[in-house]
Amino acid sequence: MDQKKIGLFLRELRNEKNLSQEKLAEEFGVTSRSISRWENGNTMPDISIIIELADFYDVDIREIIHGERKSENMDKELKDTLVTVADYTNNENGKIMQSAVNMAIITSVLFEIITLIIFYFYSLSDNLLLNLAAIVTSFGVLYSGLSVLRLFEMNEKISKKSHKVLGIILVCVALFLMIVVIGNAILKLIHLL
Repeated sequence: MDQKKIGLFLRELRNEKNLSQEKLAEEFGVTSRSISRWENGNTMPDISIIIELADFYDVDIREIIHGERKSENMDKELKDTLVTVADYTNNENGKIMQSAVNMAIITSVLFEIITLIIFYFYSLSDNLLLNLAAIVTSFGVLYSGLSVLRLFEMNEKISKKSHKVLGIILVCVALFLMIVVIGNAILKLIHLL
């Protein structure tokens, strides 16, 4: 540490506030001789007083210790620290969001399979309108399920192999139920004619 540089900086800060050494000494409960020694670079204030001086002069403690206003290097260090803290926060928030997305995807796939099963039983009824609704819904559920699985793959939470296996299972279940629904509808149309 360059005590002379720090002393000159402390004098500059005091002069910016238009304070005498005596007034500053009263403010901090020290003698005016102590202020003079700090500003001449003969001695350094205690660390507790440096902290109070930084607050009083509204400067960074590092500025007092370096004996000059913030340099671009200090700004870069502070910026790097803040970026690191922001990255950490975003990473933690991202983990929470990813968990929520995964739960929504799993719930959606289960809901789609349950919906297909329900519409399968509706297709067994004699109501032609219910049969047509079951067919249309089956196509919608199939498309929705494949979209959800694609989202899963894009989030890289499951491997491409797992994506293919889940996709094949969902498509097989959906196609089976759609064939049964369409078959029932066709049989009912034939009986109506």
